[in-house]
Amino acid sequence: MKPKLLIGGALVGSMILLAVGADVFSLQNPTAMDLASRYAGPSAEHLFGLDQNGADVFSQVAHGAQISLRVAFTVVFISALIGLVVGSIAGFLGGWIDQLIMRFLDMFYAFPGFLLALSLVAVLGPSVGNLIFAMCITGWTGYARLVRGEVLHLRQREYVIGALAIGATPLRLIVRHIWPNLLGLLVVQMTFGMSGTIITESGLSFLGLGAPPTVPTWGALLNSGRRILVEAPHVSLFPGIAILLLVLGFNLVGDSLRDWLNPRG
Repeated sequence: MKPKLLIGGALVGSMILLAVGADVFSLQNPTAMDLASRYAGPSAEHLFGLDQNGADVFSQVAHGAQISLRVAFTVVFISALIGLVVGSIAGFLGGWIDQLIMRFLDMFYAFPGFLLALSLVAVLGPSVGNLIFAMCITGWTGYARLVRGEVLHLRQREYVIGALAIGATPLRLIVRHIWPNLLGLLVVQMTFGMSGTIITESGLSFLGLGAPPTVPTWGALLNSGRRILVEAPHVSLFPGIAILLLVLGFNLVGDSLRDWLNPRG
């Protein structure tokens, strides 16, 4: 097993354990306040210190991991599923249907994805559901374009032409012969998509447009600690490290999967 895959898997696995452990091990309430001890540094009782309200930063980071991973997995799964279906239809049928779908995709590409998601969340209001919806609206387009290009290539293969010649339906061709040969490429793209989704979610939360203020998120922690970097750098330091490690982990896993699936690339 490649070192990149081991390191990436360990980082992602550690963050998943941290998120699961937030409930399993009954960590301190992330919203419980102790104003008399606010800005206290890391200690044996509070591993990551306390924030401006005297809340435990370690507990907030652990619960924030739950939000980031839930949003990332949900957005990537829904976006990949929509992109798989739409891209397969465009690539397999071709003609005016392909042109219509691609022009529709071009409209989405005309807007920066982050700004479009930011606008939607600003209109709909801060909530985890609205955040997922806004990111799915823009997230599926990249998967659709990737799948379309691969389907255009695969539909010219001999086994697809042969199956079509003996009477296989288009649906059976796509599901039984084309999808199994592009799922590896799609999984690699989904792994990298996790990193982008986590960064986008953290960015929107940093701006106050992610989860509600009562829900601890990494982006909100970064925002709350940016004004006290000199007095209490730990408030922003540990959430920033968590984002860095999780994004790095997914990128390393994606790199390893890409090398494994395309060793001559």
